[in-house]
Amino acid sequence: MAKVAFLGLGVMGYPMAGHLKNKGGHDVTVYNRTTAKAEKWAAQFGGKFAKTPAEAAKGQDFVMACVGNDNDLHDVTLGKDGAFQAMGKGTIFVDHTTASAEIARELYAAARKTGFDFIDAPVSGGQAGAENGALTVMCGGDEAIFNKAKPVIDAYARACNLMGAPGSGQLAKMCNQICIAGVVQGLAEALHFAKKSDLDIEKLIATISKGAAQSWQMENRYKTMDAGKFDFGFAVDWMRKDLSICLAEARKNGATLPVTALVDQFYADVQKMGGSRWDTSSLLARLERK
Repeated sequence: MAKVAFLGLGVMGYPMAGHLKNKGGHDVTVYNRTTAKAEKWAAQFGGKFAKTPAEAAKGQDFVMACVGNDNDLHDVTLGKDGAFQAMGKGTIFVDHTTASAEIARELYAAARKTGFDFIDAPVSGGQAGAENGALTVMCGGDEAIFNKAKPVIDAYARACNLMGAPGSGQLAKMCNQICIAGVVQGLAEALHFAKKSDLDIEKLIATISKGAAQSWQMENRYKTMDAGKFDFGFAVDWMRKDLSICLAEARKNGATLPVTALVDQFYADVQKMGGSRWDTSSLLARLERK
């Protein structure tokens, strides 16, 4: 059992912290910007809550975080009452936020300078993966520190791998989102084409999902896409945030991402349709608009 703090109780962080307490058996203290949500988590799972990141981080073995973006991450680490102010030597900070590789490297350097360690560890699997404790975790940092953190991360992971040096976890997550963008657009176009061709969608998917076209998106999203239901899952706003990180990194490293840039603009169209909080599979709605 370890003493663990978890910062950020959104749709991902709330169940992840719960798995640390119930499945991992750890002593867990949570922090959330809205204290009422932290109080609710503590009442539900039997853990503790703190009113600032620094208060949550004090005396812990591990501090986990899953917040919104680079700015949020900076606030809970280096900001006023940030966790880095209270973390002791030998503590490990594990960041599950999908953020830039740049801030991951900055926080790694800041942590090492102060005497503790940092792992960037963005996740894939969405809300369902968090709730089921079946996330894929992509890590960047030092191997020895990763080996210490992995048994704790395993409370909510089905796969957890070290991808390389600090920032590599974030770079791997960018690859993940680049793949998803292209796959969802392809699936949306295929379903749109099938409807225009009067094909039976159920028979179509039952057939092509057994071949090379199969994907997680096809297996898990085709029914709701066919029904025009998008009010769930990973929101378009979040995907555009992630794709902006991918495109910014590509401008730095010289990668060419024409399909990713195009799909990002398609998501901008969905936002204009009022679909900012729709699931990313709502690319089909853009094709079917009158």
